[in-house]
Amino acid sequence: MIFQNLKSSQKYKITYILIALNITFYIYGAIIGGNAFVTGPNVIQTLGQANFLVLEHGFYYQLFTSMFIHASIVHIGSNLIFLLIFGLRAEEMFSLPEYLSIYFLGGLAGNLLTLTYGPNYYSVGASGAIFALLGACIIYDRKSSQQSIISALAFAFVILLINMGENVNVLAHVGGIVFGLIIGYLLALQHKTRSQRQYYSASYSYQL
Repeated sequence: MIFQNLKSSQKYKITYILIALNITFYIYGAIIGGNAFVTGPNVIQTLGQANFLVLEHGFYYQLFTSMFIHASIVHIGSNLIFLLIFGLRAEEMFSLPEYLSIYFLGGLAGNLLTLTYGPNYYSVGASGAIFALLGACIIYDRKSSQQSIISALAFAFVILLINMGENVNVLAHVGGIVFGLIIGYLLALQHKTRSQRQYYSASYSYQL
């Protein structure tokens, strides 16, 4: 009941809170690193994902803190634009627990996959989490409207191709969007089943 009230409130936007957290972390990194345009290596190694620290020294917290650290002002700017677009869309489709699960577990899936790059790899950014929201939204929309999910899968593949390039963590994107597609599909099935039960329950009560 609490989550439903929070979701229906126009004053409560989890997307805006996540954006604010990302900006706060960036400002903190800029202060510590002494550069407002590029995040310093000390910040990236401490709060970003340094694979050797995770794999060899157990710095597992970096799998989560790295979602809020960005390499540059351009990096965070582009990510937050997409977070705003797909985050607000996700708020219309999913409950607060579902939204947060997609975001953080999707980001975690991307970061875990990133570990396969080896101990010398560093990674930062919310891309994996944002791609999870993207994947969940597009497939949930198709499945809920009884349309073919092939178009959703094709769109996801095109988005991945567009976002490939130098210094891009492709595995984080893949991990995030694949997780989002899977969970979005499952949630569409769950919501459909729940709606059908409510419909039949209401019909039965009416007949009584």
